[in-house]
Amino acid sequence: MARISELVHYPVKGCAGISLDTAELTPAGIRHDRSFMVVDDSGGFRSQRVDPRMARILPEAGEGTLRLSFDGVEPLELEVDPDGPRLDVTLHRQPFVGVDQGASAAAWLTEVLGAPSRLVRVPTEHGRETGGLTPGTSGFADSTAVLMASASSLDLLNARILERGAEPVPIRRFRPNIVVSGWAEPHTEDLVRAVRLGTAELGYAKVCIRCAVTTVDQETGEKRGPEPLRTLAGYRRADGGGVSFGAKFAVTRPGVLAVGDELEVTAWGEAELGLGDRLAAVL
Repeated sequence: MARISELVHYPVKGCAGISLDTAELTPAGIRHDRSFMVVDDSGGFRSQRVDPRMARILPEAGEGTLRLSFDGVEPLELEVDPDGPRLDVTLHRQPFVGVDQGASAAAWLTEVLGAPSRLVRVPTEHGRETGGLTPGTSGFADSTAVLMASASSLDLLNARILERGAEPVPIRRFRPNIVVSGWAEPHTEDLVRAVRLGTAELGYAKVCIRCAVTTVDQETGEKRGPEPLRTLAGYRRADGGGVSFGAKFAVTRPGVLAVGDELEVTAWGEAELGLGDRLAAVL
């Protein structure tokens, strides 16, 4: 029987994840997930790909508040401004608009990251449309609203990593929103096309092509490469480039989720691996 074993959201894109016992699933994913984004002085998003220290920034989001913590720096307590100045920002070369969260947030992030930075929030008029087999919406996620990965997929990966004489990796390297236990076959998440969990429903969008963030230790904020990408390249390579782990879903029915909830798969499909350019482009 497949159940939710972990729920995680990431209020600030690229920063630490926060584990949850229960979560409200909105059309854009778990509430507050990737609602905020750190940008540079030209509006480009900051990422662990370039600055792995972002993994050590702990964001705690409430209704109208955000608290940011980083070892050795006074925490920032922020009243979220939904109506501040709009900034043009870019995410994977796609243009968006963010609501600037002011000088104090900019100064704090600039100090922590050692480079000019600002914090922006998803505006109320965001209206983003995401693609894949099931369309949907999301905040500042790379693409779709929910990333799901299974414990059995990680078990297979780590067995292969150990065969190479390297250290296994934790699931947090993949920054999932939902971790599923109880599926006997690895990568069963790739085959799910529609699923009920809690009072919510998800529809499959696409596989998740992995990037260098998976080589960052999410506890220390240090790059540890080449694993898991090296091992994934041996058995999860897409024919157009890149490797996949986990699957992305759109929210088809908002609701409430909890750790321990059973997954009821209502539609299955075939694995997408080998779709060439389309697969390699999803990031």
